[in-house]
Amino acid sequence: MKFDITLIFIVAGVWAALALAYALAPWSGMIGYAWVWGFGAALFLCLGLALRRAANAFDEKEGTR
Repeated sequence: MKFDITLIFIVAGVWAALALAYALAPWSGMIGYAWVWGFGAALFLCLGLALRRAANAFDEKEGTR
């Protein structure tokens, strides 16, 4: 489960890097794509944080931590 959460954070990082690349592109039409990629990065970051919190709560409940 921890590896899956790590992958979610990696995906969020890739999406954030793509958002930054599109935001810094010299073409003015790319700023819309930056918003899309940035919103996706924020969604994956929130998902990763929620999954990590749930996994920690489960570990504490089971006493494996």
